[in-house]
Amino acid sequence: MNFLTFLMAQPAPADGATAQTGSSWSFMLMIVLLFLVMWLFMIRPQQKKQKEMDKFRKELKKGDKVVTIGGIYGTVNEIRDNTVDIEISKGVNIRVDKASLVKDFSDAQQA
Repeated sequence: MNFLTFLMAQPAPADGATAQTGSSWSFMLMIVLLFLVMWLFMIRPQQKKQKEMDKFRKELKKGDKVVTIGGIYGTVNEIRDNTVDIEISKGVNIRVDKASLVKDFSDAQQA
């Protein structure tokens, strides 16, 4: 007999009336377990991913090869407080928000 079965088992009331004390306990336990599972599988990984992205954006340096959210590949030329100048082709520079940078390809080999 597992723990949840033990908690869900309710003795029959002696006077014939329906008692709700056991079911309220099991209901609260199920709600807590639901939130715990939701936190473990949804919220926690998203927070971890967000911290990695923040770290990536803080550690940007000139010469890093990056990709924007829109799929534009380029090389970092200049870094400002909230923006980054990216060279996407020889002599073609664009300025993008730091939050729009999603990947770093500095170490990846290009074919």
